[in-house]
Amino acid sequence: MHPPRAAAAGRTASPTTARLINDRLALQLLQSEGPLTAGQLKSLTGLSRPTVADLVERLQEAGLITVVGESGAQRRGPNARLYGIVADRAHLVGLDLRTHSATVAVADLLGRVRAEHTVLIDPDCAPDTAVASALAAVDKALAAAGAHAPHTIAVGAPGLVDPATGRFGGTDWIPSWHVGLVGALRARTGVPVLLENEVNLAAIAEQRDGAAHDRDTFVLLWLGQGTGAAVVLDGALRRGASGGTGEIGFLPVPGTGALPSASGCDGGFHSLAGSAAICALAAEHGMPYGAAFDPNGADAPAPGTGVHELSSGRGVHEPPSGTGAPTEASPTEAPPAESLVRSAVAAGDAGAAFLDALAARIALGVAAVCAVLDPGCVVLGGEIGRGGGAALADRVAGHLARLSPLRTDVRAGTIGGRAVLLGAVLAARDAAQNELFGAAGPGVSPRP
Repeated sequence: MHPPRAAAAGRTASPTTARLINDRLALQLLQSEGPLTAGQLKSLTGLSRPTVADLVERLQEAGLITVVGESGAQRRGPNARLYGIVADRAHLVGLDLRTHSATVAVADLLGRVRAEHTVLIDPDCAPDTAVASALAAVDKALAAAGAHAPHTIAVGAPGLVDPATGRFGGTDWIPSWHVGLVGALRARTGVPVLLENEVNLAAIAEQRDGAAHDRDTFVLLWLGQGTGAAVVLDGALRRGASGGTGEIGFLPVPGTGALPSASGCDGGFHSLAGSAAICALAAEHGMPYGAAFDPNGADAPAPGTGVHELSSGRGVHEPPSGTGAPTEASPTEAPPAESLVRSAVAAGDAGAAFLDALAARIALGVAAVCAVLDPGCVVLGGEIGRGGGAALADRVAGHLARLSPLRTDVRAGTIGGRAVLLGAVLAARDAAQNELFGAAGPGVSPRP
C-alpha cells in the first residue's frame, strides 16, 4: 500500500521543503515496496527523471540508500540498479517492562528485529540489581545484533506516562526499578528514550500489523492480570491530559457490589474482568484451576499498572535460550486465567456457559467505551483476548449488540504475547525515521 500524497491545496513549497518531501516519499516507498530502480521510483512518485536522479544521489550521499542489486537477469547499467534503504544506518531498541521481567529487542532501521533478550527479575531483587540486570540485557541484545550503540530507544511499561514530560506520571504504583531503568538509559546512552504505556504500544502493533490494520479508529481492550485500554482516533493515539486514557479498570459497572476508589480499582471493571475475577468465575462454572487457582490471591493492580508477569526463582534469571522471546504459552504453561479461557474454548459446548458469562462481563466495559467514543471497532488483547480468540470475541459482540445501538466490530487481537515489544520497536523506528528521513509537512505534494 503506497503512502498517500497530500493534496497541494494551493500551497507552494520552497525548494528545500520540496526536496525533503520528495526524499521522504521515496524513502517511504523503498520501505513499503522494497528495493526499486530509479525508473520505478519515477513511476510511483510521479516525479520527473532529473528530480529522481537528484534525490537518489542525495540519499546515497546521506548514507540512507545504496545499490543492493540489479533488476532483471540480463539487464546492466545505471537504469537497472536497485536501490534499497541502508538498514544498518541505525539500530533501534525496544523494551517491554513487566513487574518481574524485561524483554529487549534490537532492530534495524526498517524495524526488522535482529536480536532479543529476556531477563527475569525476582520480586525480592533490589532495585539497583534489577536495573543493572536490565541494562546488561540491553547490552547483550545489542552485541548479538552487531550494533555498537542504539539510535533510539522505546520503552513500554505499566503506569501512567505524562504526555507533557514523557516521564512516569506517578511512581507510587509501579516497580521502582522501572523508574530507575528509564533514568539510567537516558543518562547512559545520551540518545532519545521514549516512554510509553504498554497497552498503547500494543495498540500500535495491532494497527500496523494486526487485527486493526484496516482501521484508523479503534479501541484495544487489554485483558490480562489487570485491565486497560488504548484509544486510537483518526490514526493517532489519544493519551488524555495526564496519560490516563484507557484506565478502564476504574470504570464503575454493575455486578461488583462496590465502587472503585482513587486508590484502587476494586469494585470497578477490573473486579469483573481481571485475572482473579475470571478465575473465580471459572470456579463457579465448575472449572477450578487446581492448586494454582486462587481467586483471592491476586491483588488488584493499582492505577496504571496494566499488565503483569509472574516469575519464580531467586534474584535475576536468564532464559536458557538467551535471545529468544517467550513463545505463546500452552494451556498448562499459561497464567491461570488465560489457561482457563483456552481450556474453555477447546472444550466446546462444555466451556460455552463460562465463555458466555465472561463475554457478558466484558461487554459491559465495551458498551461504556462505545457510548463515549463510538470507535466502530474493539480489539480484545492481552492474555485473555488472545486466549479466547474468535470464540470469545464473537460472544462479546453478541452481548454488545443487545446493550448498544452503535454498530461495533469486536475482534480478537492477532499479534499475541509480543505486542508490547513489537509496538516499542515500531515507536522507535518511527522516531528514528522522522529524524533521519526528515518530516514532510502536511498539505504539500511532491514537486517535479
